[in-house]
Amino acid sequence: MDRREFLAARRKKQTADNDTPPAIVYRTTSGISPYSGPWTEQEVIHLLKRTMFGAKKADIDYFKNRTMSQAVDELLTPIASAPAPPVKEYATSTSATTPDTGIAQGATWVNDINNDGTVQSQRRGSYKKWWTGVLINQDRSIREKLNMFWIDHFGNETTDVGNANWIYKQHSLIRQYGLGNFKNLIRDITKDIAMLRYLNGYLNQAVAPDENYARELMELFTLGKGPGSQYTESDVKEAAKVLTGWQINGTTYQTVFNSARHSTANKTFSSFFNNTIITGRTGATAGDLELNDLLNMIFAQQEVAKFITRKVYRWFVYYAIDANTEANVITPLADIFRTNNYEIKPLLTALFKSDHFFDVLNRGCMIKTPADQVIGGLREMNVAFRPDTDWDTNYGLWNTFYAWMVNLGQNLHDPPNVSGMPAYYQEPSFHEIWINSDSLPKRNQYTDTMINTGYVRNSFRVQFNCVTFAQTLSNPGNPNDLIDDALRIFFRNDLSAPTKAQIKTQILLTGQQWDYYWTNAWAAYMSSPTTANFNTVNTRLKSLFQYFFNLSEYQLS
Repeated sequence: MDRREFLAARRKKQTADNDTPPAIVYRTTSGISPYSGPWTEQEVIHLLKRTMFGAKKADIDYFKNRTMSQAVDELLTPIASAPAPPVKEYATSTSATTPDTGIAQGATWVNDINNDGTVQSQRRGSYKKWWTGVLINQDRSIREKLNMFWIDHFGNETTDVGNANWIYKQHSLIRQYGLGNFKNLIRDITKDIAMLRYLNGYLNQAVAPDENYARELMELFTLGKGPGSQYTESDVKEAAKVLTGWQINGTTYQTVFNSARHSTANKTFSSFFNNTIITGRTGATAGDLELNDLLNMIFAQQEVAKFITRKVYRWFVYYAIDANTEANVITPLADIFRTNNYEIKPLLTALFKSDHFFDVLNRGCMIKTPADQVIGGLREMNVAFRPDTDWDTNYGLWNTFYAWMVNLGQNLHDPPNVSGMPAYYQEPSFHEIWINSDSLPKRNQYTDTMINTGYVRNSFRVQFNCVTFAQTLSNPGNPNDLIDDALRIFFRNDLSAPTKAQIKTQILLTGQQWDYYWTNAWAAYMSSPTTANFNTVNTRLKSLFQYFFNLSEYQLS
């Protein structure tokens, strides 16, 4: 029984005890009315863990001094500049037919045109290291988690696209629209060179229409395949004709429209689209004009807003959507999305300010993604890296943490297929897919390693510094406060008082019965930070945090 089932069962038992059973029992009846409950550290941490990777103590303290509404507005209004592009941190390959010798080490490669397979493989690796660093150094906003959401939504695989420059351009495009207009994002992603390559749009021509992108445009990107999405196979074929003519210029890395390859015939759609006819055009503007007609037709369907709202919900709130949630949350949020002309920010604002988002049943109920586990752990433990100028050290370390995410089941910008990561669509398991007999021991291995040794590159070590972390807490000299404060950050579901008392006795007090065994050790270190005093508190704290990180509660967000 998971936490939600336990709480639901407890509610049912209380009702049974009162002998007044309701006619229908829902998981939760909360909706999107503005949240008016308490705004404490608990609510702040819940908001941060869902909108960012981890909840850093400094961020918790920062947002505690805002109202809930101010905190959400600020998270949805990034002010930091876009991250600097990835750089050439790899060695110039001697095996490449066309090595990128014109790019200096430490200079960006994103504007350099090079079609050599070896070079592009190196750049794809560079891109993933860079993105890992961006996640670690994220600004105080939703931008990075939302960017990951949209990249997963479109499901392109860098290994299939092949060209890292094109992948970076797609990443930048998605970053540009992440909090903007979804319809405009769909318009531009349709012509994006990585997308054209990945779903064969560049092969789509009048004499041999390729249906690949047209199918995914409807099934995965806009309408979904639920009961409210009734487009037909014929609609896919007609949409493919609309999209003929787009190509990639491999010399300039630009999308081009070739009117000679475009179908000029009228395209007739089914009753689901009100029997719309898109008039065939000719000339240089035909592709854009017909694409606009196609998107206007698709976005006139209410199912677009509902489909995207459900995906947002499963990413940021919970994977299960029952009839009550559909009626009280999904439908009204979709109405907001649609009436705001598919602007993404109003949808997210209404969700994150709602009673439903802060409902107790929506807290601590999501299994952490590998990114939440790896990146969130680094951020919550305040792991510091080298200055940006030391790109060699940073990229080498970022590669280590990217590899950890892969080991745990999440390869950045390389989902198993165009549907994205199975944890967000694979029924009935959804997020439970993240935890299995292979990944759980690796999760524990990751935190164990970060506590005990960390990783070293160029004589610079990154590691969970347990003593430094403890110093950020309100009263680390008191073992009870230390445990409570740490658990509030690390766990979403608290441990019982007897459990915490036993942990305190066995670890912080090393089997003794009196709190001063820890208090005196901490005070001695603070007054005289000798190696011996440091080792005394550090050994106990490392054991404490390692124990916490190996508990099942740590896997929940």
